[in-house]
Parts: sequence; C-alpha cells; structure tokens
Amino acid sequence: MMKKIALILATGSLLAGGAVLAQPTGDRAERGPMTREAVVERTDARFAKMDANGDGVLNTADREARLAERFARMDADSNGAITQAEFMAAAEARGEMRKERREARAEKRGGDRMMRRGGRGGRHGHGMMMMKKADTNQDGQITKAEFQAAALARFDKADADGNGTLTAEERRAAHKAMRAQRRGN
Repeated sequence: MMKKIALILATGSLLAGGAVLAQPTGDRAERGPMTREAVVERTDARFAKMDANGDGVLNTADREARLAERFARMDADSNGAITQAEFMAAAEARGEMRKERREARAEKRGGDRMMRRGGRGGRHGHGMMMMKKADTNQDGQITKAEFQAAALARFDKADADGNGTLTAEERRAAHKAMRAQRRGN
C-alpha cells in the first residue's frame, strides 16, 4: 500500500513540475500583451518556486523535497505513515482546490469554457516532454539558464512579428498550433 501511495505521489509531483513549465508564458492565451522582459521575470519566479532545495538546478532532489513536503501535509497525525483516510482526505482537498481555481478562472473570463476543457497543459506527459527538452545538455538537471532559454524559445516562436511583445492574437495562434501539434495535425 505504501509503495502504491509513494508511486502516486511521485507521479503527481512529476506532472505538477512539468505542468508549470508547460504553461504558456502568460497564464492563458487570452491575457494581454507579454514582453520578453516579463517572461524572464516570470521564469525567474517559477524557477525559484520549483527549486525546492535552492541549489540552482531542477533535478530529482527537488522532486524528492516536494514529495517529502507533500507527504508531511498528507500525514495528518505526523506518525510517518499515510492511512487510506488521510490519503483520501488529501485527494478530496486537492480536488476541491482545483475546482475552486477553475471556477474562479471561468468566472473571471465570463464563462465556463475552462470547465469544459478539463484544465491545463501537462496532460498526457506533454509537460514532462517540455522539461526534458529544456535539459539541453541531457545531464538530468535543468539550470536556470536552460529553464529560461526554453521559455524564451517558446516566446520567440509565438512572437510572429518578432517585436519582443506577444499580443493576445499571437498567443491564441501559438496555443492553437501547439494543440494541433499535440494531436498530430
């Protein structure tokens, strides 16, 4: 049972880390203009959040640290073991938080489009693929420079007119192209 829980936690942590990188440089394609400078700022903030141990690289140690934090949050009685009840309570709480965030985003945008889509990037392993691509020297670690270069490469690809600013239209087009690529179109 504990191995199964550990595997579930590890998979969730990996997907969550990948999803962060998989997100468009702005939170959604519908947002206003985004500059390269803003991408650098956001990337720095995301990297700092993901670098759980503060060693300047994203690697298995960061995933393990996040898993340990997550385990501690789930272990309500702090006895070093997660019961099925603790696991189910944590899963229910995460589901409720996700639902609240989706509803808030849908309300902010004046509709339920996000509710129909079922969430964000990172599904079907695409987020992990983006993380793997960011590791340009294939050493199993992603430096801040690699992380930032990957984000800026996506930005530059989406910046159709090359003026250093992504418009809402450019974001929508890039998002549409990314979805088509994922579907193999």
